[in-house]
Amino acid sequence: MKREALLDAAESVLQEHGSQALTLTAVAERAGVSKGGLLYHFPTKDALVTALIARVIAEFDELIAEHADEGSYTRGFVEATFAILAAPSGERTTRRWAAITAAATTPELRAPLHEAMRRWHRRDTAVEHEHDPVTAAVVRLAAEGLWEVAAQDPGGYSAEEFTALRRRMLDLL
Repeated sequence: MKREALLDAAESVLQEHGSQALTLTAVAERAGVSKGGLLYHFPTKDALVTALIARVIAEFDELIAEHADEGSYTRGFVEATFAILAAPSGERTTRRWAAITAAATTPELRAPLHEAMRRWHRRDTAVEHEHDPVTAAVVRLAAEGLWEVAAQDPGGYSAEEFTALRRRMLDLL
């Protein structure tokens, strides 16, 4: 079984039952593998959570890099945000929520997320293309707030509303 499928199973357990239910046994059962099969890839629950977090960070970094070619770093950040939030399935929004939830109780597990947030939200001083660093920061923070709302109220925004929000954020830049 691939690591990605095991991580998907862990996310499903988190989404459906919360962080208390995230056990190696529950993930193995959800993935349809033996616990030994899971332990081959993730020897501990912390290793599993670390991989969940790393996947979220890497996915978002890749999307930012993809979209940053179209302009400023913050434009890339906004486009990456909406590529995930406005996706029809909503699975990528769930992915971020699941990783954050799983890491919430352990400071060591939260550290990579903290570092990523620092990078994502302090980029304005290192990026030459930002015309107005304060506005760029406000737009990134608004996008970050939208992540939180979308995680707590999946389906709360229609495709048209996401399009309007995306356009407004980009217009501010």
